[in-house]
Amino acid sequence: MTRRVAARAFGVFFLAALVLLAAFPSPAQDQKSDLELRTIHGTVVDKNENAAPGSVVYLLNVKTQAVKTYIADDSGSYRFSGLDPNVDYEVHAEHGDLMSSTRTVSSFDSRRDISATLKLSRNKKGVN
Repeated sequence: MTRRVAARAFGVFFLAALVLLAAFPSPAQDQKSDLELRTIHGTVVDKNENAAPGSVVYLLNVKTQAVKTYIADDSGSYRFSGLDPNVDYEVHAEHGDLMSSTRTVSSFDSRRDISATLKLSRNKKGVN
């Protein structure tokens, strides 16, 4: 009788251990998923190629229409990371009355690290 109880207890313990292992991904799986995410970064510059600190960079998720913003640092740099590689994005910058053209990052682009220089060159109202 005690062997039967011991075998049943072992079976329950073994089953519980399997459930726990299946419920939590391994660190290698976490690292793999992090590597698959994409990053879009670059610099905002004016028409004379000078850095444009304080520019607001807009990132549009074309699928959900969600917009993220980033204020360019003192060197005009911006960075958006942790982005879904299966989604198209549009990025542009604005500073005062100027804006850059919109750059599209396609989900078909397999690069995980994408650099895009955004050049402020036109008036927001469409007049140069």
